[in-house]
Amino acid sequence: MKINIYYGGRGLIGDPSLTVIKQMVSVFRELNVKVERFDLFEHKNEMTKLPQTLKEADGIILASTVEWHGCGGYMASFLDACWLYGDKEKIASLYMAPVVMSTTYGEKEGELDLINAWISLGGLTCQGISGYAPEAAELENNEAYKKLIEDAAGDIYRAVSRRVKSLPTSHGVVRQVVYRTLNTTYTQDETDRLSEYASDEKYVEKQKEDIRLLADLFKNKLDDGGKDSERIPDLFQKHFKAKSGTDLKYKIALKDASKALTIRIEGAELVIGYGEAVNPDMELTMETSVLNEITEGRKTFQGAFMEGKLISRGDLANLRLLDELFPFMDDLLTGGRQ
Repeated sequence: MKINIYYGGRGLIGDPSLTVIKQMVSVFRELNVKVERFDLFEHKNEMTKLPQTLKEADGIILASTVEWHGCGGYMASFLDACWLYGDKEKIASLYMAPVVMSTTYGEKEGELDLINAWISLGGLTCQGISGYAPEAAELENNEAYKKLIEDAAGDIYRAVSRRVKSLPTSHGVVRQVVYRTLNTTYTQDETDRLSEYASDEKYVEKQKEDIRLLADLFKNKLDDGGKDSERIPDLFQKHFKAKSGTDLKYKIALKDASKALTIRIEGAELVIGYGEAVNPDMELTMETSVLNEITEGRKTFQGAFMEGKLISRGDLANLRLLDELFPFMDDLLTGGRQ
């Protein structure tokens, strides 16, 4: 018989949970129980691999200390890993006993939280122990307390060895509904290997670097504008209808590209390109797809504004004038004839 102990405290000297664990281990060894302890704070960088250690255990103890509120982050991370990477069939046969000591208050809440979490995972629970002890010395020097701890260890041993039965709980139904969204086509072996990768810092950094390179690649494509960066200015030049006395500067910012389209009109002269416009008379903001619809004659600037697909800043009269200066839709209907 083997019992794994998962300690979720910070490993501080005088931690009462460590005192309880130490006394329990002595009892288990007298009963020829193999005990293996995992200090979670030492495994924080490989937490996703720890659920694999459940496979050889017959029962486990989740031990933690409530220092101010709850059982602490290390224990929560371990339980998260069990939910994501743990073998649910193995967990379903594992008895868990909580050991929660408080140096302030909240030991009962912490104990109940661990019990509920383990039941939600599909595991079995048995009676553990919880209490208040601001100093570990109170437990070490009190024979009555030591007896209670030894009795608790004996109860855990009997519950695990005899496979004590209990009535089903509603957590099982909830778990089936919630866990359904986490089902994957991965085998358990593949899941184990994925969890090993997830805990490998070098592998994770390599993946992050690959993602950054891909992001830069696509960003450069957006910055360049692809074919659109060359096609759009040509379309504006082709459909330009000069109006005498016009002296305007437009800036069209594209949400999915870093470069803005700038249009400078002085009478019959049109200058258009990508860059920064200094003090434009009107600024327009839209997606490249919306600008494509306009240049293809399927929508007007004013129509896009009315649909909420274009944001403008400046005199709206200049927005209406833009449709007159570049009548893409009219040219489409007339076949481009003057």
